[in-house]
Amino acid sequence: MARNILVVEDDHNISDLIRMYLEKEGFEVRLAADGGKAVEEFEKKAPDLVLLDIMLPVMDGWAVCAKIRETSKTPIIMLTAKSEVTDRITGLEMGADDYLVKPFEMKELMARINAVLRRSEIPDDTKKRLVFDKLVINLDSYELLVDGKKIDTPPKELELLYHLASTPNRVYTRNQLLDEVWGFDYFGDSRTVDVHIKRLREKVENVSDQWALKTVWGVGYKFEVK
Repeated sequence: MARNILVVEDDHNISDLIRMYLEKEGFEVRLAADGGKAVEEFEKKAPDLVLLDIMLPVMDGWAVCAKIRETSKTPIIMLTAKSEVTDRITGLEMGADDYLVKPFEMKELMARINAVLRRSEIPDDTKKRLVFDKLVINLDSYELLVDGKKIDTPPKELELLYHLASTPNRVYTRNQLLDEVWGFDYFGDSRTVDVHIKRLREKVENVSDQWALKTVWGVGYKFEVK
């Protein structure tokens, strides 16, 4: 059964070009030219992946991303002409899985789509749940429990914490985390990792004396277990 991709783009020349390329690659494609229509199409039938422009009529891409993330973990790749680091970080913090700056090559778009889809496929028999003192990181249900309370956590933050905690006391560089958590050679700024770590610390710091999210100065980060 063909994968279904929702392309949200108000430039018809770009959306038609993307549709033709993706259909040639065997995908089913639906188009939406504004944020309101994107939400309608998503609710009508959840796609396997969303390609989401940021500058849109009715609702911008960030608002659409936030709306989707209220109910779904469907992979989202943001498409935009904006290349500033702050815009990339904003999209990733709001739950986007990847970020591609226009103009881009169709081959690169295809590689990003395939990478994101691979990462989203967790086999049913794979249990991704880590338990520490007063901390449960559940990547099956995408839930974070801190001292028994469920804490709302964007998908990428949770994946970053899971990745660090799955190999306690191992030190990761920022570039390693970008590559291994985002699943490809991320072309953004390494400060993306710093932002995600900062937000995670706000949620888990000083909960237990048995573990901690540590900065290794000049190197990177680790999940330290005593």
